[in-house]
Amino acid sequence: MKNRWNIKLWPILGILILGLAQGLWAQSSSTGCGSFPGLKAAVLKPASLQLVSKNDWVGAPITGFWKVQLSLPDGTVIDEGYTTWHADGTEILNSSRRPISGNFCLGVWKRTGRSTYKLNHFAMEWDPSGTTFIGPLNLKEEVVLDRSHSSYAGTFTVDQYDTNGNVIGHGAGNVTAQRITAD
Repeated sequence: MKNRWNIKLWPILGILILGLAQGLWAQSSSTGCGSFPGLKAAVLKPASLQLVSKNDWVGAPITGFWKVQLSLPDGTVIDEGYTTWHADGTEILNSSRRPISGNFCLGVWKRTGRSTYKLNHFAMEWDPSGTTFIGPLNLKEEVVLDRSHSSYAGTFTVDQYDTNGNVIGHGAGNVTAQRITAD
C-alpha cells in the first residue's frame, strides 16, 4: 500500500514543481517582442479572480444573434442589419450600409431591469464616397425583450458628431429585432 501511494505522489509533485518553476521564470523574464532601450521589463503579477455573477450581463437572455431594424417614427427604415449581444457586455452590428461608408460598429450594453436593456453604440461615420471622415456617430437604445426571448423592441436616439466633437445631427426612432437561431 505504501508503494502505491509513492507511485501516485511523485508524478503529482513533479507536475507542481514544473508549473511553479515556469511561473517563476515568466515573472523574472525580460524576453518579449524585441528590445527597447530605456524601458523597464514588465513585471507580471498573479491574476485576480472576479466572480462573474457580479456582472449584469452574465446569463442575460439578450445575448445572441439578432436581425435588427431601426426606423423613424413615421415607419421609414433608416438602417437594418445583424447584431450580436455578447455575454461580456459588448455588442457588434453589421449594418446594411455600404461597406465603403463603414458598416460595422461596436457597443456596450447593460441590463437595466428584468427584461430591459440599454445599449451605447458607436460607429465611425464617413461621407457617401467613403473618403472623408465625418466623425463618430453615437446610437443609444433602450429595449425590452419579449417573454419568449425571441424578439425585442424599444427606442433609439442617434447623435452625429463632427471631428471636433460638436453635434451636427440628431434623430430618434424605434428599434425592433428578431432572434436568429441555429435551427
